[in-house]
Amino acid sequence: MSDYRIRLYQDSDYDSARDLFAQGTLEHHRVAFNHAFTLPHIWIFMLVVLVLPILIFQSFMLSILCVLLPLVALWFGTRDLYGSYVKHALSDDMLDVKKYYLQRDGYCFWVAESAGEVVGIVAATPSFYAGGERHLELKRMSVAQSHRGRGIAKALCRTLIDFARKRGCEAVILETTTGHLAAHVLYQSMGFKFQHSTFLKHPLAKVVDFKFFLYKFDIPSSP
Repeated sequence: MSDYRIRLYQDSDYDSARDLFAQGTLEHHRVAFNHAFTLPHIWIFMLVVLVLPILIFQSFMLSILCVLLPLVALWFGTRDLYGSYVKHALSDDMLDVKKYYLQRDGYCFWVAESAGEVVGIVAATPSFYAGGERHLELKRMSVAQSHRGRGIAKALCRTLIDFARKRGCEAVILETTTGHLAAHVLYQSMGFKFQHSTFLKHPLAKVVDFKFFLYKFDIPSSP
């Protein structure tokens, strides 16, 4: 028997839900930073800035400095990718969760509660993609690090899918990013199918290969 329950969002969950969303999103910037170093053009750039100061100025110290500066810029740049996203969400739909998600038709917001603590969140909205009138979008999925691996994310997904099914929706869609590696595994294991990817609208996105990945879950027709 699970030691958590899924329930609708309440006003008392406000701070916990916002903190969980922000922390759960920002932690992935490290993965995005590491991912950048798998890209050939990043390796070539780092090699050039390492070698040129040695060839031109015969200075190893300058060479090291020229490598460190781009590393620091890349670290804070990837963090800004996620930071901008979080800042926008906290001032948009997450500013008044009850009004945005619980007082509008087709919207909803659930939390996972364990021992009186909010340890997971997920939200549903009508989709604005093509065919969205029959689709529901999964958003704001986050589970506290200390409670991962206990099936909470899957339970939140199933709750949202059941909500979509009862509303007569044909599919659930979602977006996740390059840095959310565990999310890709989770959604694929639940039957979501990859559709396509697009770059985030940010000056650094194409440099570090930062993308949004669209997934779709087709809800089986009732017999």
